Amino acid sequence: MPTSRFSSTLPPPAGEAFAWHCRPGTFERLTPPWDDVRGVSRVGDLRDGVVTLEVRKGPLRLPWVARHSGFVEGRQFVDEQARGPFASWRHVHALHPLTAGQSRLDDTITYTLPLDPVSRIAGGAVRDVLRRMFAYRHAITRADLERHRDTPRPLRIAITGSSGLVGSALVPFLTTGGHEVVRVVRRAPLDADEHEWSPDAGIVAPDALGHVDAVIHLAGESVAASRWSPAVKARIRESRIEPTRQLAASLARLASPPSTFIAASAIGIYGVRGDVPLTEASAPGTGFLADVGRHWEAATAPAAEAGIRVVHARLGVVLDSRGGALRAMLPAFRAGLGGPFGSGRQSFSWVSLEDVLGAILFVLHRPDVSGAVNVTAPDPVTNAAFASVLGGVVRRPAVLRVPAPVLVGVVGEMAQAELLGSRKVLPAVLSAAGFRFLHPTLDLALRHTLGTRRLREST
Repeated sequence: MPTSRFSSTLPPPAGEAFAWHCRPGTFERLTPPWDDVRGVSRVGDLRDGVVTLEVRKGPLRLPWVARHSGFVEGRQFVDEQARGPFASWRHVHALHPLTAGQSRLDDTITYTLPLDPVSRIAGGAVRDVLRRMFAYRHAITRADLERHRDTPRPLRIAITGSSGLVGSALVPFLTTGGHEVVRVVRRAPLDADEHEWSPDAGIVAPDALGHVDAVIHLAGESVAASRWSPAVKARIRESRIEPTRQLAASLARLASPPSTFIAASAIGIYGVRGDVPLTEASAPGTGFLADVGRHWEAATAPAAEAGIRVVHARLGVVLDSRGGALRAMLPAFRAGLGGPFGSGRQSFSWVSLEDVLGAILFVLHRPDVSGAVNVTAPDPVTNAAFASVLGGVVRRPAVLRVPAPVLVGVVGEMAQAELLGSRKVLPAVLSAAGFRFLHPTLDLALRHTLGTRRLREST
């Protein structure tokens, strides 16, 4: 049977690293963004539980049922395929103590392909998939453990917008770190970890929420989902301003209000500013997005007036292959049809999804940080440079420039504001506070989320 083993040194002791693996959200954290795998059900835990997954490959939906066994507290657990695409699959997760409080993570996979031995010609491709997968998994494990070690204590945190690109990644990131998360949703709650709210009326029955240490407000209509008609612009505005005001007011009325309110904002507040470096000290700009941004941030005033620390997380263009701008661009770039927008000289202020998560965790535990916080990478690039780097990562030419009149004709006003407009935004507050970016350069961010790195197998 083919066997692959992957090893990495982790910063904390084995018991601490093992506890991270046992918490809710580990599956979501360790699933690479390029793998279309969905959790269907889970019964039991790592001692003797059963997990049912659905693996999606184009139109195919393949069930994968794995049983846990071989549990050794603080050291080991095993996943063994009961049903799935392999003839057999056994994955041993083992953690070994090292000196200086560190540990070593060993992932050992023994498998048999269907139709063996005829299918052995595909063995090289399977090994390459595993090398990509475990490069991602070990990088996430190491980074999460390092970031959560700086957390002074577990928090109880309420999150709106938990089904969006950032929210759906933030929830498992926090729960694997030991935090309790309450998802504030617009529908009837499905379990004890959800709480219903009406965006037009703030939190419904706020006392039922119970005490939370922080609220993270991410809900809002996407600005790039469709052409900006008057109705779409109204929805963008209405989904942000009044729900934020009502939520802030309801938090202010709580008998035991949270100490921190992190409200999503966006770098669109700066308007289109060319190559002028923009920090949190820069004045807002002009235009539709800037106007929405000013009112959006002002809507948190009831919380600030009640003594709640308010942070406006001004997000740049969040890069992750699961969604957002990058996912929309990938088909063209992978087909060799990508390239700069317009002149390509406009500044592109981006940030990796992983650094958005890390920045939110960072400011949660920094009571000295409040007000505007630019959540952007320290290395903004031009649009032409972005196209060149993305083309290099996917190994395709990226020289087909899209003329500005074509973009404006197809997309309308949004093209001028988002695709052709230039804003060079720098994370001055995060940098001054000592935040460490996991992906400070564009190449690192893209290679992480597109899975171009490989982890060597251990002997």
